[in-house]
Amino acid sequence: MTEIRKIGVIGAGLMGNGIAHVASLAGLDVVLMDVNPAALEKAMGTIGRNMERQVSRGSVQAEDRDAAIARIRTVTDNGAFGDCDAVIEAATENEAIKKKIYAALCPTLRPDAILATNTSSIPITRLGAATDRPARFVGMHFFNPVPMMKLVEVIRGLATDDATAEAVTQLAQVMGKQVVAAADYPAFVVNRILCPMLNEAIFALMEGVGDIRSIDAGMKLGANHPMGPLELCDFVGLDTLYEVLKVLHEGLGDPKYRPCPLLAKYVEAGWHGRKTGRGFYDYSTNPPTPTR
Repeated sequence: MTEIRKIGVIGAGLMGNGIAHVASLAGLDVVLMDVNPAALEKAMGTIGRNMERQVSRGSVQAEDRDAAIARIRTVTDNGAFGDCDAVIEAATENEAIKKKIYAALCPTLRPDAILATNTSSIPITRLGAATDRPARFVGMHFFNPVPMMKLVEVIRGLATDDATAEAVTQLAQVMGKQVVAAADYPAFVVNRILCPMLNEAIFALMEGVGDIRSIDAGMKLGANHPMGPLELCDFVGLDTLYEVLKVLHEGLGDPKYRPCPLLAKYVEAGWHGRKTGRGFYDYSTNPPTPTR
């Protein structure tokens, strides 16, 4: 089984910087790549602030924080991945973009390097078939925010070999995560269950069953959810939710997974939730104000 000591992370957004954060604190060397230098600068700032919060709470020592940050190298091309034992792709949830990334990435990797994808819904078998290493390709789905969420779904494609699945399971455990094995069906375990619930909340809003505040309060008080479904939509990202629902709808052919038209309108407007400052809530006010 491959012993993973150095990893690459592709994409310096919310998921990518979170993966780099937990990997570096676990003692792994990390190459964090993004084509946008500003995204890398923002990511390192986010990692620094998040680790500082851990130091202030006493869960991380200051010297461990400093050593972890020093283990992260930021780059803007694939050239630094040549000595990585594994690379985790954490790009946007778009199949065409991911396949384009793999086409440029695979020639730079060692033949024995593992390639993992952080996709939340796209079939692993199909993505792996677009690479030069389907046996060493696997799904490794982290959850947002990565430093806080304990779960990683490990998803084997049809061609994924035992050693690869075992190596990424061990890698997730080294990062302090608990692993759930998921079959390669659209949206895997968590999003297969969660996203239709979020979609149904948006249908309830569109149909006037309740307004934003009543739907969120109802699920928090009536179902003991820590966050209302529309608030959670904003946290996940409405664009990401929309893409997952499209994968479910197309992959399973069942109309119950049809994305709500109101969700599509919010995505078309660029109202993607917290990351854009506006979704079902407007985050320019404190507390956030419902937008419908």
